[in-house]
Amino acid sequence: MKLAQMFKDFEEKLIAQGEEAESLSFVYRSLKNLSFTDFVFALQQEVTEEEKEFVEEIYTKLANHIPAQYIIGHAEFFGMQLEVDERVLIPRPETEELVELILAENPKDNLKVLDIGTGSGAIALALAKNRPDWTIKASDISQDALDLARKNAEIQNLNIFLKKSDCFSEISSKYDIIVSNPPYISRRDESEVGLNVLHSEPHLALFADEDGLAIYRRIAEEIKNYLGDGGKIYLEIGYKQGQSVPELFRKHLSEKRVRTLKDQFGQDRMVVIDDGEN
Repeated sequence: MKLAQMFKDFEEKLIAQGEEAESLSFVYRSLKNLSFTDFVFALQQEVTEEEKEFVEEIYTKLANHIPAQYIIGHAEFFGMQLEVDERVLIPRPETEELVELILAENPKDNLKVLDIGTGSGAIALALAKNRPDWTIKASDISQDALDLARKNAEIQNLNIFLKKSDCFSEISSKYDIIVSNPPYISRRDESEVGLNVLHSEPHLALFADEDGLAIYRRIAEEIKNYLGDGGKIYLEIGYKQGQSVPELFRKHLSEKRVRTLKDQFGQDRMVVIDDGEN
């Protein structure tokens, strides 16, 4: 049997399991470090017993709803290769849009930034890479997540300050920018979450009480004490929260402008609270 036929058989099985067929070739190429051309050439080769076991092992993990990025051990984010595993969420392309927005709207030097719920460190590290003069603190309630974020910072040779904190519980300074991509999925929407996400990614970083609004409410209630003069807030939200999250912040920061912005797919994805200068 040629490798192409084996891939076809396993891909059909993955689809039946509710997984994406393309994940198999993605993981295979990544683990083998093959270019697309090399992969196409390999598909025409006869399968050895060793190769068969290798592909079967990948299939088994994917069929058990382990995300491809966890299998290969890293994810691409804003031009960086970040290590990821079951301790943290896999960074999403939509979050790259949040980083792009922050960079576009804040050209100033020497800003102080707080990233709440940093996970793998994706947002904090992307900002540090593109604004090396900014002072960036990244916090998370999970020590496991902070350990991985620290490792990613070392790999990327970027300087961020890490702090274990439940929202603002261990934070004392004021910041020019506060950014957060908190858990925001309501338990009622669990059926909308992909099986590989639901089975493998940390629920602490996925789900929130109060229909997904619990962390936003905590941030809104406390943030005045941690936002400097002219400070800005950047939040990633769920696509159903384009009205509910802004309402929370209008209630507690009535003097600020609140914007809801869409992602590349036309879904409500970001909320920005500022003084309206942009």
